[in-house]
Amino acid sequence: MIRLFHFDRATQSGQAPSGEEGGREFPEHSARSPLSVHDLTVAYHRKPVVWDVDLELPEGKLVALVGPNGAGKSTLIKACQELVPKASGLVQVYGRPYRHQRHLVGYVPQRESVDWDFPVSAMDVVAMGGYHRLGWLRPVNKRCRSEAMQALERVGLADLAGRQISQLSGGQQQRTFLARALAQDARLYLMDEPFAAVDAATERVIVELLHELKARGRTCFVVHHDLATVTEYFDWVVLMNMRVVDAGPTKEVFHQENLRKTYGGKLTVLSAAAEAVRNAGE
Repeated sequence: MIRLFHFDRATQSGQAPSGEEGGREFPEHSARSPLSVHDLTVAYHRKPVVWDVDLELPEGKLVALVGPNGAGKSTLIKACQELVPKASGLVQVYGRPYRHQRHLVGYVPQRESVDWDFPVSAMDVVAMGGYHRLGWLRPVNKRCRSEAMQALERVGLADLAGRQISQLSGGQQQRTFLARALAQDARLYLMDEPFAAVDAATERVIVELLHELKARGRTCFVVHHDLATVTEYFDWVVLMNMRVVDAGPTKEVFHQENLRKTYGGKLTVLSAAAEAVRNAGE
C-alpha cells in the first residue's frame, strides 16, 4: 500500500543523504530536463521488470507512458521516486538526484495501491501536498488549509472536504489525489493511470487539469492505458515494454509499427490503436 505520509529528514534539512551521487553528469542528458533516467534496471526476485531504460522528458509537455500490462510502467514511475529499489541506474530531476528535488515532484498513485481505510479526510490528504513547505513535523497552518481548499474546489470536491476518504467514490478518491498534487505546486507530475476506472465527469476534470498544468509550464508524465485517446490528450509519448521502444512527439512516435513492436501483435489492441492513429491524421 502507498503510505499517505512520506517524509525524508535529509530532504527537509537540505542535506544530501549519504552515498548520494549529486554531482554526477551525463552529457547525453540536459540538466534542464524535468526527468532524466540513465540506464535504469529494476528487478523483482532477480527477474528484471524494467530493463536498461534511458529516457529524457521535455519540459512543459503532457507525456503518456504507454505499454501492455506487465511492461513495467508503474514500476518505472515508482523507481523514479525511490519507492522501489533499483538494480542499477540513476534518476535525475532537473539535473539532480530525486532526493534533492523531491519538493519539485507531485505524485498521483494508482487508486488501488492506496490504503483508503486510513482515518483521514479529503482535506487532510490534500493538505499533505503542502508539507514540504512547512518543515519536519510542523502542524498544518491556515495558509496550507486554504490552499488545500482551493485545490479541492478546482476538482469539484470542496463540499466533501471533511468526508473520510473511504466514504468517497472511486472518481472522488482520484480527484482527491489530483487535488493533493495541485496543492504541492510541483514542476513535474508523475501520474499512475489517473484515468483508470473513472466516470466521464472525472475524466473531463483530469483532462482540464492536465491542460491547465501545461499552460503553467509544468510537465506531466502519465501512465495511460487507453490508446484511443493518446493522440487527443498528449503531446509526447513513451512506448515501453520493459525497455523503451520509442519516445518522442506523439505525431512522430505513435504509429502502427511502433505499436506492433510494443504490444507484440495483439490484434485487438492494435486495431484500437490504428483507429486512433487514423483519427489523429484527419
